[in-house]
Amino acid sequence: MVDLVVQRPEGLYCPPGHFYIDPWRPVARAVITHAHSDHARIGSGQYLAAAPSEGVLRQRLGEIHLQTLAYGEAITHHGVKLSLHPAGHVLGSAQVRLEHGGQIWVASGDYKVAPDPTCDPFEPVRCDVFITESTFGLPIYRWRPDAETFADINSWWARNASHGRASVLTCYSFGKAQRALSGVDASIGPIIVHGAVDPLNRAYRAAGVVLPDTRMVTEVQDKADLRRCLVICPPSAAASPWMRRFGDARTAFASGWMQVRGNRRRGGYDRGFVLSDHADWPGLMSAIAATGARRVIVTHGSIPVMVRHLGEQGLQAGSFDTEYGDDSVEADAQAARGAEAS
Repeated sequence: MVDLVVQRPEGLYCPPGHFYIDPWRPVARAVITHAHSDHARIGSGQYLAAAPSEGVLRQRLGEIHLQTLAYGEAITHHGVKLSLHPAGHVLGSAQVRLEHGGQIWVASGDYKVAPDPTCDPFEPVRCDVFITESTFGLPIYRWRPDAETFADINSWWARNASHGRASVLTCYSFGKAQRALSGVDASIGPIIVHGAVDPLNRAYRAAGVVLPDTRMVTEVQDKADLRRCLVICPPSAAASPWMRRFGDARTAFASGWMQVRGNRRRGGYDRGFVLSDHADWPGLMSAIAATGARRVIVTHGSIPVMVRHLGEQGLQAGSFDTEYGDDSVEADAQAARGAEAS
């Protein structure tokens, strides 16, 4: 049997369908799992993605030739039946289901299984072969319920506000920022967002996602608001001149990487909140099991650990060497540099 997805220099390729999934080089036809910059890159001829991702894809990639599919809607291309299914990662994120020659493969992109009001929940898709990420593919990564994390964030903000200090919560501008906004208590004070975050908020709201009212710092009339506000910005903005407007602010980073002691200290943050848009170890294991796949291919993250563990569970486990991973951080850095005047 012919593998439905193979690795090529341009990216992950479907030979019978003559298209790529999240290619890292320009190609003629690209199926995109979500709009983070390591999975959605400019330069390809035609793009196919889930309908809810259209706004953020166009905001990040500009003018592209884009076809969208509703979740669960199927098309056939060169004999390959293709459909997109919710991945629960960010707005519009999708798993790619491929059916051809008696085989079903699913390429998951990035995913999480925890509830998130800003995107459709992860949908397990039965398949023969499952391509999984492994960003947090180590047993130490186990997320607390969101309610507990947001209670900690709101308590930190309220305490800072009572002392006349701004609370600067740094997080990736696409996905994490909107998820953070969806969980904070807007009654504590005004919410200010960085210029890299605001256009993505608009795309989320246009897609029907409910977010609290936010302002740009240039829209603040009462300077006292700058001493009790919550600021949502990308990590690079916390070390930029843009931060001077908030005086003696307190800073925090929201990320799954805050699970590891020392990451907050090395980043120079006052606080670290464990909040991830990726599945933790139990989430990865439950998602893989729910597919029923007997063959699993692991991409970006803790690949050797995942492959070894899955093999010990009796699965046929292997890996693809991809260029997915940290580009969303660099994209936020670039966006922050371009929006520091906002």
